[in-house]
Amino acid sequence: MKRSWWRRRQAFAGHRPPTVFAYDLVVIGGGAAGLVASAIAAAVRARVALVERADMGGECLNTGCVPSKALIRCARAAAEARSAVTYGIHHGDVTIDFAAVMAYVRGAITAIAPHDSEERFRSLGVEVVRGDAVVSDPWTVVVGEKRLTARAIIVATGASPKVPDIPGLAASDPLTSDSVWGLTALPARLAIIGGGPIGCELGQAFARLGSQVTIIHAGSHLLEREDDDIAALIGTALAADGVRLVLGQRAERVERSDAGWCVIAGDQRVACDRILVALGRVPRINGFGLDQLGVRLTKSGAPETDDCLRTTIPSIFACGDVTGRQQFTHAAAQQAWAATATALADPIKSFPYDDQVLPWVTYTAPECARVGLSERQATEQHVEVEITRYELAELDRAITEGATTGMVKICSAPGSGKILGVAIVGAHAGETIAEFSLAMKRGLKLKDLISTVHAYPTWAEAARNAALAHQRAHVPQRVIALLGRYFTWRRQRRLGWLLAVTMMLLIAGGVALWWFVL
Repeated sequence: MKRSWWRRRQAFAGHRPPTVFAYDLVVIGGGAAGLVASAIAAAVRARVALVERADMGGECLNTGCVPSKALIRCARAAAEARSAVTYGIHHGDVTIDFAAVMAYVRGAITAIAPHDSEERFRSLGVEVVRGDAVVSDPWTVVVGEKRLTARAIIVATGASPKVPDIPGLAASDPLTSDSVWGLTALPARLAIIGGGPIGCELGQAFARLGSQVTIIHAGSHLLEREDDDIAALIGTALAADGVRLVLGQRAERVERSDAGWCVIAGDQRVACDRILVALGRVPRINGFGLDQLGVRLTKSGAPETDDCLRTTIPSIFACGDVTGRQQFTHAAAQQAWAATATALADPIKSFPYDDQVLPWVTYTAPECARVGLSERQATEQHVEVEITRYELAELDRAITEGATTGMVKICSAPGSGKILGVAIVGAHAGETIAEFSLAMKRGLKLKDLISTVHAYPTWAEAARNAALAHQRAHVPQRVIALLGRYFTWRRQRRLGWLLAVTMMLLIAGGVALWWFVL
């Protein structure tokens, strides 16, 4: 959205700014985006107030990233115990103490909570205000009887689980990614509506802990953001852990049964004890006064923002999950930086949010990670790409670990080796993707990964080996043929020294040309 003087004047029509501002910045929401925004502002000695009505740390700490990864760790321990015989380790049957599992999850939250605590942020110079925030005008946030005025306001209110209006669902008291952490007993049968990242992660985790899990997904394959071949690997892994997949069927209604509940999805009837809804999250925007103020919303209900995350009211910014963009903690942090820097530097300078190189990870086993274009996106956007695949079954470290499922899939620009996108399925995919993210951000090509020495044997070698696979597919056969002829002549000592040197210079020139072009 262009910010002309006239449009700014229109946006502020009917509102008069205070003559003096109490703060440089007021941030609404103490989740990932709000905390980063507050810390950045305080670090440059701006006066900042952070308003939070619930637990500090937001969804990521309390109901999202942290508890889910702790649960996944427990589930992995159970799976490793069951497969220990593969490595010559024998023991009795594996039993699950679900209360202890949930205690471990709560312990992880407790251990990380001080990083996001009120005390820590007050020590950084942030004024933490408790209560419900209402934006009353473009420069004022009302919290109870307090009126906080600031040159800029950042809305970082997060998102809430999306719960569809399915007949009978509400009566079943469905779980969501927010409420599942209140479970005190492991569900014997768990039906999950939705086969995206949340559904896949929690579905596999509960299956490994002993639940009979069924994932009901309207799409033809899981993880619809990913290419079919990538998603198929995850589907196979979940099925191997006992997860039943009902694909291409939409949950139509929920009925009470003698033994619990039954989800009707097309011609399928899924009996269960509990239902978990995992259909993503919707922006949390109601109740903050933005609609009364005239902030325009998108079709998804998120505040409409420009490249610098300004809303249609120039003094109000939005960042994090509430924007409806990439709903990841690391994306929220990056958005918070752009919004805060722009808010504090306005009108001198703006800092656009750059999401061109944004990795993400689905923490199934094996993990699924991606950055940049997928093959499907390239086709849809009419971008010509070359596809290189490297199977982890060829990686020595994967073989020694007994974890050979997966691959590295690279989309590159034809003839140049420029990396346009990478998808990885495999153990530690989330760590391996970082090398590709850095390469894309710094404009490095696949040949640069090849020339970087990687320790052996490591998972990181998968990146270099995948780049080598691309290079081998582009070896100029004419140069190879010339090299073969040269070495044949050399062995037979038929060349004079001058002719030999000339031949080597010609061949070296050809190899150098090929290398630098790629």
